Amino acid sequence: MTNEIEPIAPEEARLILDNAIQERLGVNWEDEGWVLVSGNDFMARLTRKRTNVDFYVDLLGSVKIEEKEINAGQDLGRLAAWVFLIASLIIALLIARIAGYL
Repeated sequence: MTNEIEPIAPEEARLILDNAIQERLGVNWEDEGWVLVSGNDFMARLTRKRTNVDFYVDLLGSVKIEEKEINAGQDLGRLAAWVFLIASLIIALLIARIAGYL
């Protein structure tokens, strides 16, 4: 007699994952500022301000949840995005000034 393990289907994993997210963060987690950064049927990473929450569903349907602060790469990416945005605005204002619109 062999004990073969039957992995769950991706659709089941997605339902388990969605339920775990709603249970941990609430039904209206998107309205509360959480952003889905990455994910698939078996995992999801949500972030809000300086916090990441990772949800993992294994092939048997168990859920593992990890909460930690954002990593250095995310912090650097946010800084680079702000610098790029401000630089773009300054360049746009300079071009408008040179063209005579300001």
